[in-house]
Amino acid sequence: MAKKVSGGCACGSIRYQLLDKPMFVHCCHCDDCQRLTGSAFVLNAIIETQAIKLLRGKPVAVPVPRENGSHDIYRCPSCQTALWSDYGRRANLRFVRVGTLDKPGALKPDVHIYTRWKAKWLKLPKRTPSFRDYYNTSKLWPKASLKRLYAARDSKGGSASPKTMAKTIRRRRR
Repeated sequence: MAKKVSGGCACGSIRYQLLDKPMFVHCCHCDDCQRLTGSAFVLNAIIETQAIKLLRGKPVAVPVPRENGSHDIYRCPSCQTALWSDYGRRANLRFVRVGTLDKPGALKPDVHIYTRWKAKWLKLPKRTPSFRDYYNTSKLWPKASLKRLYAARDSKGGSASPKTMAKTIRRRRR
């Protein structure tokens, strides 16, 4: 992947650029993601909020109620394209929808999660780790990505230790 990639919404009102490569890319097969995307799964690139540069427009945070508290999906106010999410109200982390990148094929998933809800017809690649539920972040993420995650957690407004992040993502799945 090139260091800086761009993306945007369907109508072009919002344009953004990723200033760094994502820390990790999830392919989530949970029933929440299926419902919210209208697809069999969602690809989310986890990146620091500060590494997303808005070039045009401003997405609006839309709270999505869940059993254990809501999370925000940032959408274009015009066409309602979901651009990224904030799970657990973490000001310093975003889960960018890979499908909104100009070249979404530039990022492939590092892991498949919540495969117990996976569409039966979908065959997962054998070389990519997959988990029925979530996984141990500190065992799977590269050290450089963990370092970035810890820095985001330690910044003002951050609280994303691997355990806390996993707990929040798990909580939204129940």
